[in-house]
Amino acid sequence: MKQPSKFRSAEKKQVAVFIASMLLSLSSIAATQPSANSDAEQVLRGEYLTRAGNCMGCHTTRGGKPYAGGRELVTPFGKFVTPNITPDNETGIGHWSEEDFWQALHYGKGRDGSYLYPVFPYTEYTKVTRQDADAIFAYLRSLTPVAQTNPPHKITSPYDNQFLLFLWRTWYFKEGVYEPDDSKSEEWNRGNYLVQGLGHCNACHTPRNVWGASQDDKLAGGEIMGTYWYAPSLISHREAGMGEWPVDEIAKLLSTGVTGHAVTSGPMATIVRQSLQYLSKDDMRAVAVYLQSLGEKRGEEAPRKIPPMPERVSRYLALGEPVYIKHCQECHGKSGEGVPGVYPPLAGNRSVTMTSPLNTIRSVLYGGFSPATAGNPRPYGMPPFQHIIRDHEIAWVVSYIRNAWGNFGSLVSPEDVDSSRGNEF
Repeated sequence: MKQPSKFRSAEKKQVAVFIASMLLSLSSIAATQPSANSDAEQVLRGEYLTRAGNCMGCHTTRGGKPYAGGRELVTPFGKFVTPNITPDNETGIGHWSEEDFWQALHYGKGRDGSYLYPVFPYTEYTKVTRQDADAIFAYLRSLTPVAQTNPPHKITSPYDNQFLLFLWRTWYFKEGVYEPDDSKSEEWNRGNYLVQGLGHCNACHTPRNVWGASQDDKLAGGEIMGTYWYAPSLISHREAGMGEWPVDEIAKLLSTGVTGHAVTSGPMATIVRQSLQYLSKDDMRAVAVYLQSLGEKRGEEAPRKIPPMPERVSRYLALGEPVYIKHCQECHGKSGEGVPGVYPPLAGNRSVTMTSPLNTIRSVLYGGFSPATAGNPRPYGMPPFQHIIRDHEIAWVVSYIRNAWGNFGSLVSPEDVDSSRGNEF
């Protein structure tokens, strides 16, 4: 028996309403739940940001598994051991949430709320945006878990006191995400964000006071804690300031480790190899634009006058010349001119004449090696000489090259050479 047409019409309306509501619900669910593609994109972005921050550099010990920690960082306040940041539930960050990770990065607090020591550079990482922090965490969570229990810190008393750390934070730490400078370009702000935040360049290139806190003169240069290397000023034209460099040349040095007249070595070479070479062209240019803006311009500065050399100084420097001729001249040239893109020049080389002779001494002791990068896959290197020439000969030759060919720098003693020895980077 057929139903009246008005009943069939009502049923059709009910079915139509039901289907429409189901479609609306499904579209709502699809809109609120992230797709597999968006998750993959976040992990990929997190990998890029993690490299930009060189997280693996500290959280991987020599010969160890990536991000499993165990690297020992030596400071005047004790020895700190980097933690396992793979997603292992027992020894890593497997039980961490995005909020826990943000608390560590932005506020410098552990998952349990305890204060972290600033050997972990949260003083710089606090400038990282929440979006970038979440992406980094997503990437770390995507890693294969590594079950590795690392030894505890060995902090010298009384610095192992959380109350003293609270006072330190009160005086020297202020959290806050990077705030763009509206008077500057978007590119400049991006470079500033990368240098001051994720790149944490201040951690090395800024002088520190007796409490290990960065001084107000950011990027003005300073000795890198526990490494016996000096990170030069990125402002002064007498050190590593790049105010007069073309932007493209700055970008080339930071991405390949070498230009026609400059080579990175020591800790900076490691940073270029592990981190900077992987920056996108746009980000690398942004960093270069920012660093160029910081560098001093010489302007109308009068030529530097070298005072007359006392006879005893001349005699001391003369001792270094035969050492140079025997061990250095073949590569660096009779007049310290070097070979462009291969062996750096020593004449007029700011890294040679800086106030601190540390880097030059350590390069002679342990060798100088520019990084192997995609843009410079087979770099030339300088062999170590500590097993060939004695400390007093190293003092002679370093003093010589710091004062030959128009260079002007302080003299180096055998005691300076001995005191410069320490843990290799």
